[in-house]
Amino acid sequence: MTAKANHRGAITVCVMLATIMQALDTTIANVALPYMQGSLSASQDQINWVLTSYIVAAAIMTPPTGWLAGRFGRKRLFLVAVVGFTIASILCAVATSLPQIVLYRLLQGVFGASLVPLSQAVLLDIYPREQQGSAMALWGVGVMVGPILGPTLGGWLTEHYDWRWVFYINLPIGILTFLGLSTFLSETPRNALAKLDWMGFGMLSLGIGALQMMLDRGEQLDWFSSVEILTETTVSIVAFYLFFVHSFTAKNPFIPLRLFRDRNFATGIGFIFVVGIILLATLALLTPFLQTLMGYPVVTAGLVLAPRGVGTMLAMMAVGKMIARVDTRYLILGGLTLTAIALWQMTHFTQDVSQATLIESGFIQGAGLGFIFVPLSTNTFGTLAPADRAQGTGLFSLMRNLGSSIGISVVSSLLTSETQINHANLATLVTPYNRLLQAPPYAQIWNPTSVAGRAMLDAEITRQATLIGYIDAFKLMLIVSILAMPLVLLLRKPKSAPDAHAAAAAMD
Repeated sequence: MTAKANHRGAITVCVMLATIMQALDTTIANVALPYMQGSLSASQDQINWVLTSYIVAAAIMTPPTGWLAGRFGRKRLFLVAVVGFTIASILCAVATSLPQIVLYRLLQGVFGASLVPLSQAVLLDIYPREQQGSAMALWGVGVMVGPILGPTLGGWLTEHYDWRWVFYINLPIGILTFLGLSTFLSETPRNALAKLDWMGFGMLSLGIGALQMMLDRGEQLDWFSSVEILTETTVSIVAFYLFFVHSFTAKNPFIPLRLFRDRNFATGIGFIFVVGIILLATLALLTPFLQTLMGYPVVTAGLVLAPRGVGTMLAMMAVGKMIARVDTRYLILGGLTLTAIALWQMTHFTQDVSQATLIESGFIQGAGLGFIFVPLSTNTFGTLAPADRAQGTGLFSLMRNLGSSIGISVVSSLLTSETQINHANLATLVTPYNRLLQAPPYAQIWNPTSVAGRAMLDAEITRQATLIGYIDAFKLMLIVSILAMPLVLLLRKPKSAPDAHAAAAAMD
């Protein structure tokens, strides 16, 4: 696809809007769930389907983005996705029952799945190779900052207006995106003879859907003690097995195996899986840590998390200027190091941790992720054939989403189990011989001989046990960051360095 130089800026703004719109919706509804629950008369288990339905639909519909773009044209698919996502958002906002909003969130996921990979593919095509690093920096701002700012914006809208505004906000963004893409984006050639590998698509969709359901509902149903979770796990394993067998034997598989012959691409999707784990899993821990354990109001918690997004944006802008001069592998390693430092700081959090410490660690982690994402995207697709970019970007987005889902499920499960174990261990210290409990300030407050004293003592033990659970989860994220560092060795150095002045100019 070609684009006139004077249209690149307008196209970039439009695809950025599409990326931010989709990325925001991965987290913006989270803080509004309690308000939706009361408005829609739903139980805690039922209201989680508002999140689950979107995640499952988006995960299933991300892989066929490449085929759809080739069959119907990239511009046409982009416009349909924007219109469908915007209409589905308005339907979510006006929903009056739980079945309605779950159905409309499914539609949101179906139409929104292709927005991020299409945005990435468009930017890779309209910018020359020497400016692709800067283009990926701009695109990465939307992908990485959207989920980070989602809770802040969602909390503010919910508290000052209504939970329905977390969906209404997509209307003006959708209209601007549609008008801009209609005007400036050129259509790509269509392949009317392109056929979809229905067997591969079906097995991959079934495997992803069952895996997402298992991950989303596992914590609620006590994991493998539940027949439902065992069934979903079995279905997922069998479906993925059939998908891989079919991919190796089919003439034209759903995901071409030639993509994985590119070492940078194969390593890149492994890296983005790790980035997905670290990004949203850490946010899934910090939001309840601030609101439940620290007692922060929803808006305050969002503001404390906001510097994480600032760190990401500043790092991405810096990388856009550095990527022409510095080996991208060093930038990725530096980003992982910053991320590890931030997670190490989080393992030392206490209930008295200051806002300055929270902001500092968040900013450092955000900067680390910013240093990783841009060079990783550039390296992953820098050696991939242009014809494979649509499918490559779809798989890239899928692996990031899977990493996020698995990471959130693992840390949530770890937090729950560690809290229970630590509570039991700390309770063994509550004896008549514990001198701390005999000290004057605590003897009256935590008096185990009175009902009120036992309740306050149990509440304090629960708080301490929960804090230890958070620290253990942060340690796990720290270990994941450190273990990912050797992957840098698998990346190949780009054959030629991009033009520094062109890359810098693209960021200005």
